[in-house]
Amino acid sequence: MNTRFFITGTDTGIGKTYFSGQLLQHLNAQGQQTIALKPLASGCERTEIGLRNEDACLLQKAASIHLPYEKINPFAFEAPIAPHIAADLNKTAITAKKLAKACLPALNQPADFYLIEGAGGWQVPLNRDETWSDFVKAIQAKVILVVGMRLGCINHALLSVESILQSGCHLVGWVANCMPPSMPHLQENIRYLTQKIKAPLLFGERGFASGIGFDFTGRVQQ
Repeated sequence: MNTRFFITGTDTGIGKTYFSGQLLQHLNAQGQQTIALKPLASGCERTEIGLRNEDACLLQKAASIHLPYEKINPFAFEAPIAPHIAADLNKTAITAKKLAKACLPALNQPADFYLIEGAGGWQVPLNRDETWSDFVKAIQAKVILVVGMRLGCINHALLSVESILQSGCHLVGWVANCMPPSMPHLQENIRYLTQKIKAPLLFGERGFASGIGFDFTGRVQQ
């Protein structure tokens, strides 16, 4: 039973964590047991109890099953730079296999749904040879793409969709995250992407799309 969703985006700072929180709230309200992870994060704050990433802390709080921080964010780096560069500077080797293994303590915890949030966009490298697609295939997750609705989003969204599909991963749906300031001709842009992306629009300016649900196998119901 595949109930693992990998949340990626068209860029960094376009609302992956916001949507993940909304989806966790949606699932929790249905009585589902949820776990959320941020396996790899840069831009962490140094605290008395160690490095902490704001997005990972929000996911930890939003999930119905509260796990120790180290299980949610096993690789945390302080510098707000590309994760593979941050790992190199910290003399830490990141591979898809190593990242997947680090997630096992959380993924082996019984739950109905697992949300795994990436860092940056789909093509962000883990190392010189691997990207998020290698990790997603290693953990057998389905992909949800968050599109930040702003000028240029059509190009970014369609290129991301093409890359996800070419990698052999399953795009289960996409999200139109309406960011301030409001995008001119927002509905026209959403309508165009809805026609072009062969996966359902799950979430937009009015919340979850009408008739969309998630069954216990991780499939999207329409």
